[in-house]
Amino acid sequence: MISKRHAYRIRAEIERHAETLPDDTALEVPEMFAKWEPRAYAKDERVRYDGKLYRCIQAHEANETWNPADAVSLWALVINEGIPEWQQPSSTNPYMKGDKVKHNGQTWVSDVDNNVWEPGVYGWSVIA
Repeated sequence: MISKRHAYRIRAEIERHAETLPDDTALEVPEMFAKWEPRAYAKDERVRYDGKLYRCIQAHEANETWNPADAVSLWALVINEGIPEWQQPSSTNPYMKGDKVKHNGQTWVSDVDNNVWEPGVYGWSVIA
């Protein structure tokens, strides 16, 4: 039988490794991520909330009202739609380096973090 202490250590190790998963894989195993609770969060940390996976977009100390569904300036829903069509992002939910989008018949990859520019204007490269 596994001890409670050992189980907590295993859970912590699972959550540590889960943070290295790309979003498409993370969406296949959301149970690897901790449930959201009021506490300190680091930028890019992912959590489960109300059956969905969210990414922290700004480090913060969460309280009950700053949950992922209600605090959209702090959290972004993790989605996997293949390569989505480009949409003008807000300043609180920009594209990050490596994000891919389709725009004007081409596929683009963001060359920079916090990218709010339209592909073809700045910060994007065409990919095959």
